[in-house]
Amino acid sequence: MANLNAKSVTMALKREPKYPSRRAYVLKVRSDAKPDALAGRLENLVSGRQLEFASGPELLDSIAADLELSADDPSLDLTDGR
Repeated sequence: MANLNAKSVTMALKREPKYPSRRAYVLKVRSDAKPDALAGRLENLVSGRQLEFASGPELLDSIAADLELSADDPSLDLTDGR
């Protein structure tokens, strides 16, 4: 049996979950999209913000833009984000 008194284990609680809910998205790809012509809509599940994109780079730009908008607003994180 291990000696539990030998060392004290410290646990730190993280304030920010690894996957916060404000960074959860639905990605809808248009029916006419192709690998070289990606197009669709990105929707933030917490804020409801919808962003259209017409290419892979625009999709990445949409995600980056939404992250910038929500970065300063932790109140958008309504769940624990497991």
